[in-house]
Amino acid sequence: MLMNRTYEKLVAWKEAHDLCLWVYRASRKFPSEEKYGLTSQMRRAAYSVPMNIAEGNARRSSKEKARFFEISLASLEELHYQCRLACDLDYINKEQFQNAHDRISRTNYLITKLRTVFLKHS
Repeated sequence: MLMNRTYEKLVAWKEAHDLCLWVYRASRKFPSEEKYGLTSQMRRAAYSVPMNIAEGNARRSSKEKARFFEISLASLEELHYQCRLACDLDYINKEQFQNAHDRISRTNYLITKLRTVFLKHS
């Protein structure tokens, strides 16, 4: 039986985790020459988002929590550009890019709200 951690209750983390899974699935079809290039970079940016939410949630001070949420937001922006590049290189289609954009926007909104809560308490 899996035990839930407190970060897993956060809607922002759930959305970030789903986005990460989507990126891993979408990048499976990238050309093999991108294995250590765009594929690797996109996956790192994608898993950085939920990882930093989890780590930030474990921090004691509100200021530290907000800092890790801010790192998550920066990784989302990096991922957005990587998805645009993947689309322009025809590794993903326009519909997949729109899907990524929508997921990134929703996750960004949720993390921004979460970060704001902790900034008010720091």
